[in-house]
Amino acid sequence: MFKSHMDAALAQARAAAQRGEVPVGAVLVAPDGSIAAQAGNRTRELSDPTAHAEILVLREACVAAKTERLHGFDLYVTLEPCAMCAAAIAAARLRRVYYGASDPKSGGVAHGACVFSHPQAHHAPEVYEGIAEVEAAELLRAFFSERR
Repeated sequence: MFKSHMDAALAQARAAAQRGEVPVGAVLVAPDGSIAAQAGNRTRELSDPTAHAEILVLREACVAAKTERLHGFDLYVTLEPCAMCAAAIAAARLRRVYYGASDPKSGGVAHGACVFSHPQAHHAPEVYEGIAEVEAAELLRAFFSERR
């Protein structure tokens, strides 16, 4: 039975916004359906341009599993992964990626680099877009409108 974990990813995005981070949240789900890791962006907090939510959950789960491959894991993320995150997802060999809002400017899955469809991609997970898209897009809109 399919169970979406996008609500948990949205909660991580809201927490990121409260910390002054771009509101993107991610949840990594193990093959048994349990949550292996969850995080929101922490690029400003950690002074690390790679501290995107997706990268943080991949790092945490890989350390816990003592492997660089996460076969059978699924990722829920509120925004289309950028090219950096998409490349990391491919390297980790995730099974599926579910994302909320599309990112025509910086996306790396359906826009821009289209990492998973590139001939040099090591692995292409199944991709499902538009999961809780309205909520995810509104979080981003509100965050950036407050800063303009």
